[in-house]
Amino acid sequence: MLSVMVHVGVFRSLCCQYLWLSGIFVFRRRSRKHRCDMGQTLSEPVTAKETSSAANSVVMVGSSCMQGWRINMEDAHTHILSLPEDKDAAFFAVYDGHGGAKVAQYAGSHLHKKIVKHPSYKVGKVEDAMRGGFLEVDTDMRNDESMRDELAGSTAVTVLLKNNKIYCGNVGDSRSIASVHGKVQQLSFDHKPSNEGETKRIIAAGGWVEFNRVNGNLALSRALGDFVFKQNDKKKAEEQIVTAYPDVVVEDLTAEHEFLVLACDGIWDVMSNQEVVDFIRTRIAQKMEPPEICEELINRCLAPDCQMGGLGCDNMTVIIVTLLQGKSYDELAEKCALPSMAVPSSPENGAGFSDLR
Repeated sequence: MLSVMVHVGVFRSLCCQYLWLSGIFVFRRRSRKHRCDMGQTLSEPVTAKETSSAANSVVMVGSSCMQGWRINMEDAHTHILSLPEDKDAAFFAVYDGHGGAKVAQYAGSHLHKKIVKHPSYKVGKVEDAMRGGFLEVDTDMRNDESMRDELAGSTAVTVLLKNNKIYCGNVGDSRSIASVHGKVQQLSFDHKPSNEGETKRIIAAGGWVEFNRVNGNLALSRALGDFVFKQNDKKKAEEQIVTAYPDVVVEDLTAEHEFLVLACDGIWDVMSNQEVVDFIRTRIAQKMEPPEICEELINRCLAPDCQMGGLGCDNMTVIIVTLLQGKSYDELAEKCALPSMAVPSSPENGAGFSDLR
């Protein structure tokens, strides 16, 4: 019988707080998804970073987070190269918390377990397991006395690699993309209240959209937590004003794939998908390793000042998953040094895969 030892420790730094649980780093931070969070910035940014790395024969991973101009840091992200419940699967996720750290932290510790233990996963239906896992985690938090803060919530963008497939599940506006021969393959699509399908669901559940926010408050139309928007007893979980039901995108993992990126909106608000791919690809070609690239990307997105409270003033978290697929990092660097090639186009950001929108 396999024995798994669980190590738990809480560390604090100027950048963020994080929990280490079974090799999973859970970072906490605060963001501005609620209107009440707006305008809270420091006079100088906190530029210390928490950076980590991991590697095996399939992937080389780097991650980093920085508090930046925000007063607090509440975030969670995970990278697990071999899931305890399925050694042949890897899992990566970014959770952008708002209104408190509890939801992001809980999701960072539990969502991957819910997905892999879901009955659908055991019969090879990974997409259904992702959808079920998201909803189960949300239900568990709602039923937990210590997790019932109605104003706390979190985005979640997750990638599971298994059997040469990329499975991406997402709620909120954290985002994941892949680089295929230097071109963007979008793996997730932002859930904004102004999206037509999202607006229809919000109104049907008894809510409204004002200032591009749910009920004039929340800037996301899907999230974990935020239970104040999930009170309609006549609607199913996936039909609530704000739902934890994810869109799931599935792509074949091919030899043309170079790397994956998962990041919070602190990155995507500043740089486009293609700009991020170009930024990372150029540095891989120079044989810079993923952790250092993560740090440079965060530095690139940090605003020089926040007097106007504009772009580059948010917390920032990024995971880069370079896809070695049994080859060396030097070989990947050689591939990234080649000119980019055209790949089949994907829907523009905001287009959806779910008929629930």
